[in-house]
Amino acid sequence: MTPRPITVTTDTPVSKVSLLMKKNHIGGIPVVTENGKAVGIVTETDIISLLTMPEISDDLWLPSPFEIIEIPIRELMNWEKTKEALSDVGNMPISDVMSDDLICTSPGVDIEEAAGLMMKEGIARLLVIEEDNLVGIVTRADLVRGLGARYGESEE
Repeated sequence: MTPRPITVTTDTPVSKVSLLMKKNHIGGIPVVTENGKAVGIVTETDIISLLTMPEISDDLWLPSPFEIIEIPIRELMNWEKTKEALSDVGNMPISDVMSDDLICTSPGVDIEEAAGLMMKEGIARLLVIEEDNLVGIVTRADLVRGLGARYGESEE
């Protein structure tokens, strides 16, 4: 388990969450209230799903002598739409993106039980909750480290 994980609140903008993920080399961040209660989790997949680009517009049609000009104009218009969409995404509060169907465990859970729950639920991160507050997170990397440590001890 990773104790005291990096967290964000529901009003944190997507742009800040993305920077936190990049800076800390993590793929998910728990979302908490001001008093530490877990209310969601946001992952790289949640953020990437926001980046769907609109279909190329067919609303611009120039006569055939201008077809050479049409392509750059169409691409410029689509680039402007893309920049606008990305700007809107960055300002969006993370509460609009996060998953709020939380799968949690308690601090005393053993590594096999945590791994089993993560496999059963198809998740990569398991929130650890004690008395309604987030106290840690179990990630796939934590499982690998824990199993490695366990097997390393048995070989000594």
